[in-house]
Amino acid sequence: MSTTYALFLMLGFLAVFLLLEGLFQLWNSTRNPEVKRVRRRLRAMATGHSQSAPGELVKRRTLSKIALAHELLSLIPGIQRLDRLLLQASSGQTVAFLLATCLLAALAGAVLATAFHWTLLWGLVLVIGLASLPVLRLRWIRSRRLKQLSAQLPDTLDLICRALRAGHAFSSALSMVGNEAPEPIATEFKTTFDEINFGISTKDALTNLAVRVPIADMRFFVMAVIIQLETGGNLAGLLAMLSNLIRERYKLFGKIRVLAAEGKLSAYILTALPFFVAGAIQVVNPGYMRILFTDPTGISITMGALGMMALGVFLLWRITSFRV
Repeated sequence: MSTTYALFLMLGFLAVFLLLEGLFQLWNSTRNPEVKRVRRRLRAMATGHSQSAPGELVKRRTLSKIALAHELLSLIPGIQRLDRLLLQASSGQTVAFLLATCLLAALAGAVLATAFHWTLLWGLVLVIGLASLPVLRLRWIRSRRLKQLSAQLPDTLDLICRALRAGHAFSSALSMVGNEAPEPIATEFKTTFDEINFGISTKDALTNLAVRVPIADMRFFVMAVIIQLETGGNLAGLLAMLSNLIRERYKLFGKIRVLAAEGKLSAYILTALPFFVAGAIQVVNPGYMRILFTDPTGISITMGALGMMALGVFLLWRITSFRV
């Protein structure tokens, strides 16, 4: 291959690459949702109608950093649930990144199942299990964060009560919580305070707070404040009673957890015992249990036993789960 021909190929490839990149940047600069929003705001300001709806003051969450992926994901029904999960878990990821992670995990499971020559059924179980791990991890992070928020809420309500009794406005009390309360509840109330300062009504800002923190105690707080704003009354006294009620409910819940500890321990032992026994038998006599994984009847028995164990675990979990 001559030097001129190689140089021609390199320049041709560079020209095609720059052309595609230019077309993508042109499309992204005209079709991007943020660009459209800014253009609408500028057009409204130019025509003298700069006032927008309260919802427009809140920064819209994007499902992907790429405009085309954002528009495609927006067409999927139920995709907002994943975005709400990311929001409630306080994750900086996007829905597109989460789905890409699930897809890579599923591909890794398919590769492992193919490499170890697993059957189609076990391969599907592995693929589905690995693909669901990122979502399960997010749900665990959200659950842990909501527990922290629920535990911090009574002290936060007491702080708001002291601020109100000292003569501060409700928005100032929210600002004090955002500056003085511990994380993660400080961030949530700081966001609510910023939304009110940006022009959103207190009712809408508190509703957004209830969406970001989907716990019953926070909903009680939001409903109490909204009702007080509409009807009037002693908000400080109302929040003090709510704080005391939440603390008493936590005390009752702690007593119930102590009484249910024995049942949970039994559930853990009964769940782990068959696996420990199977592992011990496999170590003592490796060929004794081989028929359960090679013979079709043995595989059916194993699958049935695992299904019955899963049903038993679910029933024990429901028996030892209480809502106060």
